[in-house]
Amino acid sequence: MAKTLAEIKQALEANVGKKVTIQANGGRKKMIERSGLLENIYPSVFTVKLDKDEYSIERLSYSYTDVLTETVKLSVPEDAAEPQSTV
Repeated sequence: MAKTLAEIKQALEANVGKKVTIQANGGRKKMIERSGLLENIYPSVFTVKLDKDEYSIERLSYSYTDVLTETVKLSVPEDAAEPQSTV
């Protein structure tokens, strides 16, 4: 599943405005899972807007390198009939 940074960015651009689930390495063998809307794509990073009611932080940003090195795993839930895709 070795993708290039350009392929990762292109896959994320296709999903802007969609709900995503993020699993991020929280250090010391902890995984942090959050969900929100894929808000913006920038040259080096992308942002995810979190639900205000569920999380104290409003938005998170990650680099495409985080996805490439699998420090961050991002999935886009599809309709119930289709399996979810992973970036």
